[in-house]
Amino acid sequence: MNKLAVVLLLGLLTGAAGGYFYAQQQPAMAPMESAGTSAEKKKPLFYRNPMNPAITSLAPAKDQMGMDYVPVYAEEATAKKERKIAFYRNPMNPAITSPGPAKDEMGMDYIPVYADADADSTTKSGTVSIDPVTIQNIGVRTAIASRQSLAKEIRAVGRVAYDEKGLTRLHPKTEGWIEKLYVDETGITVEKDTILLNLYSPQLVSSQQEYLLALNSRKILADSPFDDIREGAEALVQSAHERLKLLDVPTHQIDELEQSGTIKKNLHIHSPFRGIIVDIGSREGQFVTPQTELYLMADLSRVWVYADIYEQDLPWVAVGDVATMEVTGIPGEQFEGKITYIYPYLESKSRTIKVRLEFANPGLRLKPDMYANVTIAADRRDAAIVVPSEAIVRSGSREQIFIDIGDGKFEPREVTIGIAADGLTQILNGVDEGERVVTSSQFLIDSESKLREATAKMLGVISHGDEPDSGSTTGPSPAGAMPASDVHAGHGSGKSMSTASDPEGSSMSHDDASAMKAPVKPGHQDHDSSETGAAAAGSVDMTGAGHSHGPEGASP
Repeated sequence: MNKLAVVLLLGLLTGAAGGYFYAQQQPAMAPMESAGTSAEKKKPLFYRNPMNPAITSLAPAKDQMGMDYVPVYAEEATAKKERKIAFYRNPMNPAITSPGPAKDEMGMDYIPVYADADADSTTKSGTVSIDPVTIQNIGVRTAIASRQSLAKEIRAVGRVAYDEKGLTRLHPKTEGWIEKLYVDETGITVEKDTILLNLYSPQLVSSQQEYLLALNSRKILADSPFDDIREGAEALVQSAHERLKLLDVPTHQIDELEQSGTIKKNLHIHSPFRGIIVDIGSREGQFVTPQTELYLMADLSRVWVYADIYEQDLPWVAVGDVATMEVTGIPGEQFEGKITYIYPYLESKSRTIKVRLEFANPGLRLKPDMYANVTIAADRRDAAIVVPSEAIVRSGSREQIFIDIGDGKFEPREVTIGIAADGLTQILNGVDEGERVVTSSQFLIDSESKLREATAKMLGVISHGDEPDSGSTTGPSPAGAMPASDVHAGHGSGKSMSTASDPEGSSMSHDDASAMKAPVKPGHQDHDSSETGAAAAGSVDMTGAGHSHGPEGASP
């Protein structure tokens, strides 16, 4: 009985203690639930235009296309306010700065420059970081540096001409009359050994008679017991035969003369090769002499092209250089040839040197006296690292290329260029094979990179506590300007591009910037800071626009 009473008493005490503990916990949980409810119902600080973050409104609104403004909550603004501003720069001239908020002569707000961006010691100064949306909007395109064969292109105007080694002028070896003209038209093609004409010549007739007599004498004296007589008869035959050959009597006519023993009145003149009849110098019945040109023939299987190059291109050209040619009469086709001779004199009027090129002429489509556009591939370079020519940014005496190093970062790099051809440029130093280079919108990236370098240099000078010299860059700080602590990033700012800096630089806090001495005169520029190509110290995150107001709403 006593044990039962003790158990009941212990149960009552335990229940009372639990109820008391539960009652004590209820007030503490209520504030937590209310806090969570309020967090879910947080109030927007202001609203911004979805297409232009620089335009804000205190109340919900729509833009011109009917899109709702995006709410910006207090927590976001507070987080952004925690970033410390090093100084402010003129939106139109980054060389002009101010330690506090100010306006330029056109009433535009100075842009805050923050000193708390993360510095990346592995990234080169001037490197620009762009978010993917901006990369897409400005149309950034890239290409890979590769190894190719490249040659300097020299362009010239040429003229097609006959291959002088393929020209032949036919003259008779004796006087006579043309009995029959078989080829009587210029421009036609004749094959080798084609009969061109028949020529009657008394000298040829007498030479045939002498050859027949020599043959008869050799036949009669073949049985002579005297060797000298037999040898003399044989020598006479050989002499008469040789004379006929020297007079260009065809072999088949000589053979026919031996077999038939009949003298031929006319001599056949044959074509020595396959070619074109360029000119005919005689007609049927005409008396001709060895001075008379019967035919002018040309072999057009190969042609020469004369091209004029300027004397400044002469050091690049050498015999054996490959060339391509295009002619208007054969559109869409290129012919390949090479330089065979460079003439040793210069044309005084045109200041050009004539070079001779040789081209094959399949189908005889290239006609003499055609005009041609010749491209000579001089100073050929094999296995050269090349990039598209549009990737090179030329700035004064230096050339620069932007390298895509990934994660939206673009690194400026000075390069040494070589020859250029076919839209490609050789890179002698500064780019390795396989690296990705920017080929479009690089001028926008270049201007942003120069801006970052100049701003980072100013930030580095301020962070080291250097006093501005006589060219110090500070702008106005007008009375009534709002304190720097009231300016928050992101409110009225566009898409940001950040710049990596020199690892030796250091950032400056807002308190250090505010500790500068009296503000300096408006528009006072720092010539040293305006040198955008200088090495930068510090790391900067720049906004694209100042604290501006749109037509639909006002800034908070």
